[in-house]
Amino acid sequence: MPLRVLSVTSEAVPFVKTGGLADVAGALPAAVAPHGIEVTTLLPGYPSVLAKLGRKRVVHVWESLLGEPARLLAGMLGDAPLVVLDAPGLFAREGSPYLDPAGRDWGDNWHRFAALSRAAADIASGAMVVRGKRRLYDVLHAHDWQAGMAPAYLHWGMPPEAPIVPSVVTIHNMAFQGWQGAEVFPRLGLPREAWSMDGVEYHGGVSMLKAGLVTASAITTVSPTYAQEIRTAEFGMGLEGLIVARGRDVSGILNGIDGQVWNPEVDPLLAKRFTARALGRRVANKRALEAEFGLEPGEGPRAGGPIFVVISRLTWQKGMDVLLEAVDHLVGLGGRLALLGSGEPEVEAGFHAAAARHPGRVAVRIGYDEALSHRMQGGGDAILIPSRFEPCGLTQLYGLAYGCVPVVARTGGLADTVIDANPAALAAGVATGVQHGAVSYASLSAGLSRTVALYNRPEEWLRLQRNAMACDFSWGASGKAYAELYRSLIQ
Repeated sequence: MPLRVLSVTSEAVPFVKTGGLADVAGALPAAVAPHGIEVTTLLPGYPSVLAKLGRKRVVHVWESLLGEPARLLAGMLGDAPLVVLDAPGLFAREGSPYLDPAGRDWGDNWHRFAALSRAAADIASGAMVVRGKRRLYDVLHAHDWQAGMAPAYLHWGMPPEAPIVPSVVTIHNMAFQGWQGAEVFPRLGLPREAWSMDGVEYHGGVSMLKAGLVTASAITTVSPTYAQEIRTAEFGMGLEGLIVARGRDVSGILNGIDGQVWNPEVDPLLAKRFTARALGRRVANKRALEAEFGLEPGEGPRAGGPIFVVISRLTWQKGMDVLLEAVDHLVGLGGRLALLGSGEPEVEAGFHAAAARHPGRVAVRIGYDEALSHRMQGGGDAILIPSRFEPCGLTQLYGLAYGCVPVVARTGGLADTVIDANPAALAAGVATGVQHGAVSYASLSAGLSRTVALYNRPEEWLRLQRNAMACDFSWGASGKAYAELYRSLIQ
């Protein structure tokens, strides 16, 4: 019999996505299945999820789930089981899973995701009956603050006769902690003992992420380097002491990517498919990208200069303010920039101004478009990721797979996945991209200059692309690591 894991997450492809969490949660069941693990994914019943669920089979009912009536609906996520929490009072809202139409956090996000976590704890400990049999789970896996209360409910909120279910919390981004004022605590349905420095209390309020970090059997992050970084004040976001105290319970497992979806050899979204052995075909994608963004075209494979692409949230974390400072330098080097993203209004305005200053050299698309992101990876020469911190990052992995050379800050998962084209790595023939140091104008500008110099040495650039495309960041190794972690918790 396979080991049964309940994975609780606020988003998962193909049902709902706002960021990399959805890719990871959606890929996890298939990644661990070859290792004898059956993952059931629990998702909130957003309208988009219910619309894609198809035939709805009710497998459990709560008359009052933290004060709201709710049902549990069963479906499938690929070949793996899926359950959806249908609580209309909490999730029947159009638009973003987290933000209202004005772009502000929903005021009751604490209630919505505490209810999701409470449901997860109930399900994991056997509340759900399927075909007359009580379904039990061996491990509960909670992702980020939205599911952070689930281990806390297992720890403090179960009746004495309930089975002990070990749990894992995965930190996808320590910066988001689900903090709410103390007034919400009485409505969480937890005993008074949970309100303490060793419990859910944090700076006079409730931290939903901290609740999970305190009570989970194990804690993972999405890269080994980030697992070390969050032990420091610079990256721990105030919770570094807790991470240090948990010691060996904290580990990093690198995210993988779906090689069926992100594969330039078979990608139907590209103007022309290509492989590492047939990189000449890639030029057609570059020409198509120039036309789509209105960039000055080139005639030969290298004419017009390198196209740097950015596919990112336009925020301080992602280093976009520093990239804005360096745009003129990038253009002065002969480079071009195609940007897709959205975020802080002043950053969006800054890139629009840069595009106005450099028509045909800088082009901006505000928003997110999954298909366009494929075309950008397939046609861009290099992808810029100057993040101040990056737990793992997926866009650099997509860039590697598509021969779109990553130019990244030396932090978190970026440092773990990109081999810098320094003289030693170039001599050894192992470089896959360009790393730069502290996120500053001087450091990023130097990284851009190094990248353009490499681009202007065609043989070295071709070797860099082929090295990148030879990397294997599929879910094979990561799936095995998660499976081993799950098994270690029940031994």
